[in-house]
Amino acid sequence: MNPTHFQDAALAAARRGWPVFPLHPNSKKPAIKQWQQRATTDETQISQWWPRYSRKNVGIACGPAGLLVLDLDAAHGPVPAQWARQGVTHGRDVLALLAQQAGEPNPDDTFIAATARVGEHRYFSCPPGSQLLTTVGARGRGLGWHVDTRGSGALVTAPGSKVTVHGVPVLYTIARELPVAVLPDWLVKLLTPPPASPPAAHPPPPPLPATSRRVAAYVQAAVTAECRTVATATEGHRHITVYAAAAALGELHGNGWISAAAITHHLTDAARHHLGVADFDARELATTIRDGIAAGREHPRILPDRPAPRPRLAIR
Repeated sequence: MNPTHFQDAALAAARRGWPVFPLHPNSKKPAIKQWQQRATTDETQISQWWPRYSRKNVGIACGPAGLLVLDLDAAHGPVPAQWARQGVTHGRDVLALLAQQAGEPNPDDTFIAATARVGEHRYFSCPPGSQLLTTVGARGRGLGWHVDTRGSGALVTAPGSKVTVHGVPVLYTIARELPVAVLPDWLVKLLTPPPASPPAAHPPPPPLPATSRRVAAYVQAAVTAECRTVATATEGHRHITVYAAAAALGELHGNGWISAAAITHHLTDAARHHLGVADFDARELATTIRDGIAAGREHPRILPDRPAPRPRLAIR
C-alpha cells in the first residue's frame, strides 16, 4: 500500500464533490467531533488530516454530499423465512424484488462500491428539496431485510478505506464506476417521511403552585434555559437534549414547583421545528419528555440558601 493511499482515497472522493472527514484506522467510527459540519472537499485540509503514511479511513458525510446511499448486505447467518422462500440471500436480492413489485427496473445503473463484508453501497443523488429517511432494515424500519439507507445525518465509508474481517485486511473498492444517478421516484416516495402530525394540543400550562417569588423566578429561569437548549439542539443530539431538559425540569416537578403538564407544554413547543427532520417524530418527542420527567422527579431539586445579608455598619 503506497504511503499516500488513504490521502489519495480522500482526495478522490472530494473531487467527486463529496465532503470527507477522517475515521479511526481500521474502523467506521468518526475520528473527529462534529464530523458532519467539518467534512470538507478542501484539499489543503485533507492533506493535513491524511499526511503521508496516515492509516485513517475515509468517511463521506452523506447530507452535505447530497447523497442517499443504499447499503446492501449479504446474509451472515439464517435468512428470514419470508425472504428465504423467494430465494433471497443478499440485500441486493431484496432491492430487486422491491423494484419488481413497484414495476420499476432494478436501480443498479449508478456508482457502486463493494464493502468489506461482501456488501455494496449504491450511490444516488437526492432530488432537490427532498428530506429522505436514513433507515436500518434489521430493526424493521428500512426498505427490507439488509437494505439500509444512509442519507442526511449519516456517513458511508469511502472506497479505499480498509477494515479487518476475520483477521484479514479488506479494502472498500469501486465495483461500478458510473456517474451517480438521481434516486428513482419510487424510492423517493418510499423514503419520504409522511408529514409530521402536529403534537396533541395541550391546554395552556397551569399556573405555578403558590410559592415564594424566589422559587417562581428560579423555575421560570430554568424553563427558559431548557427550552432554549432544546430549540437549538443539533441533528444527532436532539433525543438526548430533550431527555436531559425534561429530567432537569422533572427535578422541579419533584418538589411540586411545576406540573408535568407545564413541562410537556413548554418543551413540546420548543422542539416543534425538529419534528419530521431525520426521523424525529411527535411520538418520540412525547415519549422522551415523559421519560425525562419521570427520571428527574426522583431527585427533587434543592434550592440553595441565599447567603445571609452582611450587617450594616452603624454610621457615627
